[in-house]
Amino acid sequence: MNTEIILENNSVRLLPLAARHLDDLWPIAKSIDIYEYGPNDISSKEKLKAYIATALKSKHEQQAIPFAIVDKNTSKIVGSTRFGQIDLMNKVLHIGWTWIAPESQGTGLNQQMKFLMLHHAFETLQMDKVEFRIDERNVKSRKAVEKLGASLEGILRKNVFVKNRFKRSTCCYGILREEWQEIKRTIFKDYSTDFDGETL
Repeated sequence: MNTEIILENNSVRLLPLAARHLDDLWPIAKSIDIYEYGPNDISSKEKLKAYIATALKSKHEQQAIPFAIVDKNTSKIVGSTRFGQIDLMNKVLHIGWTWIAPESQGTGLNQQMKFLMLHHAFETLQMDKVEFRIDERNVKSRKAVEKLGASLEGILRKNVFVKNRFKRSTCCYGILREEWQEIKRTIFKDYSTDFDGETL
C-alpha cells in the first residue's frame, strides 16, 4: 500500500501530512474544538504536534494515510483528514479525523474531498467497505456523512471518552463496495478526479 499519495481535483488537494505542516495547521486548530465530539485534543501547539506525530506513526505502521487539506481556490492549507484503521486483510478502512477551518466549512470542499477519498478507497485500494464513526450528538457531521450515501449500521453506546470526560455514544456508518458505483453515479455525478494519486 502506497501511503505517499496526493489526491486532487479542481477544488481540493490532499497532501501527505508531515511534521512541517504544524505551523500551517495551528491557526486552524485554535479556531475549532474537535475534542468536543472526538477523543483528540489539539487545543495547544504541543498537543497538535503530538497529534501529528501519532498520525505519522500510524502511517509508518501502514495503519493510516493522513493528509493536509489544501483549498485550491486559496492555495492554503485548511485542515486535515485521514484514512485510518486500515485493515488490508478484511479490506476495510475508516475515513475520519477530519477538521476544516471555519471559513472553508459549508463551501462544498468537504464533499469534494470525500469523493476523492472514497474513489481512492474503492477503486485504487480495492476496499470492500469504508466506515465512518461519529459522536451521536454531532448532528452536523452525521448529516454530512448521510449525504455521501453512508448507511447507519448501529450505535456503540458510551464507548469513547471525549472532552470533560464525557463518554460519547458512537454512530457507525458504512458504505459497501457494491453500493459505490450507484453512489458515484447519483450523489457524485458532477464530480471528477484530475488524477487519483501520485507518488511523491
